[in-house]
Parts: sequence; C-alpha cells; structure tokens
Amino acid sequence: MVAHDLVFHHQQCHDCPIRHRAVCARCETDELARLEKIKYYRSFQAGQTVIWSGDKMDFVASVVSGIATLTQTMEDGRRQMVGMLLPSDFVGRPGRSNAAYDVTATTDLVMCCFRKKPFEDMMLETPHIGQRLLEMTLDELDAAREWMLLLGRKTAREKIASLMAIIARRDAALRATDGQGPLVFDLPLTREEMADYLGLTLETVSRQISALKRDGVIHLEGKRHIVVPDMDRLLEEAGDDSDGGFLV
Repeated sequence: MVAHDLVFHHQQCHDCPIRHRAVCARCETDELARLEKIKYYRSFQAGQTVIWSGDKMDFVASVVSGIATLTQTMEDGRRQMVGMLLPSDFVGRPGRSNAAYDVTATTDLVMCCFRKKPFEDMMLETPHIGQRLLEMTLDELDAAREWMLLLGRKTAREKIASLMAIIARRDAALRATDGQGPLVFDLPLTREEMADYLGLTLETVSRQISALKRDGVIHLEGKRHIVVPDMDRLLEEAGDDSDGGFLV
C-alpha cells in the first residue's frame, strides 16, 4: 500500500466527523484514549489502489471522508464492482489476515487506520467495539440482501434512483441534516462505474439519469453534482418508502 500526504497529522476522536457512526461510536472516554494510541491516518488519491485482493492486511480502518469501491477479479480477468465504502464504513476483517477484495479510492480518500493486532485485542477486552462492529456487519448483510433485490427485480430507472437515494441518505446523515428540503451531493461514480455496479449498459445509465432530470426528480449540474428537491419523490422512484424500506 502506498499512501500520499496525510490529510490529518492527528485528530482527536471526539472531533472526528464520523465519531457517532463509526466502529468507535459507543466507546467511552477511556476506550477512545486506547484507540488514540493505535490509530493513524492515511490518504489516497482518486483512482489509487488502497489494497489488492489477497494482500496481507496489517490494519483495519474506518473511512473518514471520500468513497472507495470493492472489486473482485475473476480468473479470466473480468472485474466486477461488488460494493462501495462510504464515510464511517469499516474496512478489513478482524481475524482475517488477507484482503478479500480490491479496494480502490473512487474519490480522494481519508482513512482512520488501526493497527490490527492491538485492535483485535481491544475487541476482546472492550465489548462496545465488538457490539458496534456486529451491528455494522448485520447492517451490511441487510444492505447486501436489499442489493440482491435491486439487481434482480428493479427496473433500470429504479436502480439508478436507488443508488442516488443510498448516497443521498448517507450524505444527509453525515451532515446531520433531517432530510427536509433539497439534498445536494456529488455522485462518487462515473457513469461507466454505475453501469458496472448496477448491471446496466452505459447508454441505459445515461438515458435514465436524463429521464430523472427531465421529470424533475433530480437537478443535474455537470455530470456528477446532484440536487434532490424532494427526497420522498426520489424514494418513490426507487421503489422505497420514506423510512428506507422497499415497497411491496
């Protein structure tokens, strides 16, 4: 792994922008102090590989800012994007020595890394960390099941709207907004990457984004800057309800 200039030389945990959503969300003051001793920051430029599948991982980490993709390569060289890492998401698996996927920075990326062995020791001694990681793992499992539904049953328009809704929700949560009024965010993926992730053609992705713009569901500035005037309407287009569940 090759890191570029560190964005944060050091930042106290209580000032961290993902403090209340990350794996350390339930930690008490003394537990945060222990994490401070084993953490360090790494930054990556957009397009840079964070870790290759199969490489030995001597750290686990939380995404502080930016977005990364998880990609798996088949034996014949074909690549498939299988997930995204957004701010507060956890990277790496305690107890597993090697990376399961390629992790690539889609945007400029900052990660709060923890030395793996001390972190594993803390998990055994600090129930708050283990409980929070279990919660995040179960949330990830739920998201994977919902994604199976999206890929298997949703229309192309619903797929595009669903991806935008996922990113908009997370952005709103990190900014501590209540979702009322317009939501503004930048799409972290190119249209080619969206097509790969959603199982669509590039032409279909472009056509559906244009249709959502024409119908007033989104406002588009440039290719990636999105304004969502009414989140409930975007959720309807995605086949979701206002609480985030899928409509049946």
